[in-house]
Amino acid sequence: MNAIAAGSAVVADPPAPGRPAELTALTDRVAAVSATHLDRTDRDAVFPVEALDEMRRTGLLGLLVPAGYGGLGGGVRDLVEVCTALGRTDMSVAMIFAMHCQQVAAVVSHGTERLRAELLPQVAGGKSYLASVTTEAGKGGHLLTAGAALDATGDELAVDRFAPIVTGGAHADGFLVTMLAPDATSPSQVSLVYAHRDQLTVEQTGDWQPLGMRASHSVALRLRGSVPEHHVVGAQGGFRSVVTSVFGPLAHLGWSASWLGTAAGALSRVLRMLRSPENRGRVDLGSELLLTRLSEARRRLDTVHALLTRTERTVSRSADLSLPRIQLQLNALKITAAEECYAAVDGLIEAVGMRHGYLKGSPTRLEHALRDLRSASLNYSNDRLHLADGKLALLDPEVRFV
Repeated sequence: MNAIAAGSAVVADPPAPGRPAELTALTDRVAAVSATHLDRTDRDAVFPVEALDEMRRTGLLGLLVPAGYGGLGGGVRDLVEVCTALGRTDMSVAMIFAMHCQQVAAVVSHGTERLRAELLPQVAGGKSYLASVTTEAGKGGHLLTAGAALDATGDELAVDRFAPIVTGGAHADGFLVTMLAPDATSPSQVSLVYAHRDQLTVEQTGDWQPLGMRASHSVALRLRGSVPEHHVVGAQGGFRSVVTSVFGPLAHLGWSASWLGTAAGALSRVLRMLRSPENRGRVDLGSELLLTRLSEARRRLDTVHALLTRTERTVSRSADLSLPRIQLQLNALKITAAEECYAAVDGLIEAVGMRHGYLKGSPTRLEHALRDLRSASLNYSNDRLHLADGKLALLDPEVRFV
């Protein structure tokens, strides 16, 4: 497996012998548990506790934790494969896992050695599931700005932070929180700090009743407490470098893999339904309209897969991920995956019609997949990324590709 290196950006190591089969077995165990509870977690909009417990038991929570800390020593390619596989069953579970791994990678690459020694064995042992706290009221989704500030007193940092959306936050064992650095003079001087649940008072406010992604249980939280200085991840006020080297790349790769898995799972279920013995004679498999729509869905997913695979290689092999052409590729992946995976499932609904496309209870689960995938373009808005890409394009007048 490719490894995430401590103290650096994402880099590649030689694959570990025998690991892919083992990783597949662990992932299959989590997916099986997810499938068992899928209808209930979506219907009741509750967190998939059973799937998280299986991630703990299998050690999958430690996928990106280096072997020296007791983890699986996995890397970017492994993350993509696991998220794709989990997404075939439940997009909420895949996204929960992807965002946890994003937090772990930030600690591995930018955390202090003391924090890594304290936290990473806990993650590897299944004792620490990490949630991301980056949303904040009034900033409109701007990741690189903050309103609430850390208050430094000696070696302690006081945390007082409200976040309107924290995926899995009610069940997290620890949080990576963005806040203004102490004595910051600009809203862009953002720090990332780790806080264990025992160091905080955690108050949940409101309810979670969304259209899709219902099992992600992305509730609003108020966090109050204090953490030691060595819990700052990266330099004080230097969150931008964490975003460029880890947060952004792993978010776009993990999310896109989850969306691709969800759409691929939907297509697979449709094809199995169409080819099943009980549908023999009921469906005209020679219908030009049906064949065209199946072709279109497959083309969309192959396009996303090709871009995902290429971008994973770029991230694994590039020393500097801040280059405009690399940032453009990462953003193109997110935008393309969000749009094409949703469009593929929407087209499948047209292909199979009301009973198997629009109504709950069909083995195709298309209506569930469509509801979940509708969130993709909103999950760090595609519109915001287009604005960023326009500025990045101006920095690369030669139009060079990665």
